[in-house]
Amino acid sequence: MGDVVMTVPVVYSLAMQYPHVRITMLSREFARPLFENMPPNVGFMSADLKHEYYGMKGLNALYRRLTAKNFTAIADFHSVLRSDYLRMRFNIDRYKVAHIDKHRSGRRQLVSTDSKKLVQQPTSFQNYLDVLERLGYPVKPDFKSIFPSEGGDLSLLPEIFREKKSGDLWIGIAPFAAHEGKIYPPRLMEQVITKVIARYPHCRLFLFGGGDNEKAVFKEWCGKYPECVSASEQLGGFGNELILMSHLDLMISMDSANMHLASIVGTTVVSIWGATHPFAGFMGWGQSIDNAVQIDLPCRPCSIYGNKPCMRGDYSCMKNISPEQIVERVEIALHKVAVQHNA
Repeated sequence: MGDVVMTVPVVYSLAMQYPHVRITMLSREFARPLFENMPPNVGFMSADLKHEYYGMKGLNALYRRLTAKNFTAIADFHSVLRSDYLRMRFNIDRYKVAHIDKHRSGRRQLVSTDSKKLVQQPTSFQNYLDVLERLGYPVKPDFKSIFPSEGGDLSLLPEIFREKKSGDLWIGIAPFAAHEGKIYPPRLMEQVITKVIARYPHCRLFLFGGGDNEKAVFKEWCGKYPECVSASEQLGGFGNELILMSHLDLMISMDSANMHLASIVGTTVVSIWGATHPFAGFMGWGQSIDNAVQIDLPCRPCSIYGNKPCMRGDYSCMKNISPEQIVERVEIALHKVAVQHNA
């Protein structure tokens, strides 16, 4: 999901700077809410790759559906086997096509065990912009949020989320990710929660994550701490989660999709990095590396996506981050947010 979310600022900027160009974003149905607040020249087209467009036969059917749209240019922001195949078909039929450069050589050096080079790689946003430039559409990124400056419409949410009074402090916490190398241990995150509550007694903490294991942890935390609300369980979809995120004062997140979701609604994120590293190019849109909590280890990063087993076997990159480090960064970030709001 994170890769799709990161296309939003680029597609939005393209649409605003080329209002005469009709843009169709092709993705899975889950991504539709990301593009519902786009400029009017952006449309969304969903493709069910598990059923309707499954396998080679399905991809050929999808290609026929796409060519019926008479596109003048094709931007492949994904460059995986399925999009590679579609791109090949478009190239054979002499469409104007460009695809993303994932800079694999530089990323390999980032995670190398014997010749590691900690060098900032081009961000995903820059990689998408490069694709558009090769197609003849240079874009200057200009994006703050998918919502107006006042945020999404809270009246669309359940009653518990509808009212944020002046002076209220709303903090989101997204403590899980797809891979263990990107998850801060729940026992330590609970210490973060207790310290944040002690520092900000009138805060509300909204928990984001929808897996069964996550729900069980959230249920335990909500039982212990009245300030906690299991947001994902009550909101019924990340379209509503985006609305709530747009009203948060701060999000605490792993290197995960929730970091990117909060970023595209203009919310400051304190992000926690273990096996992965911001230098791989996946920092959230508009986020400061100063708000990235991480520790230096000779083996970090060991993985671009966090999906490799820990070579040490102990995930020290996460377990050795103290709750105090995170809370300290939260305090600094919240102070900056308050200064910006009062400016």
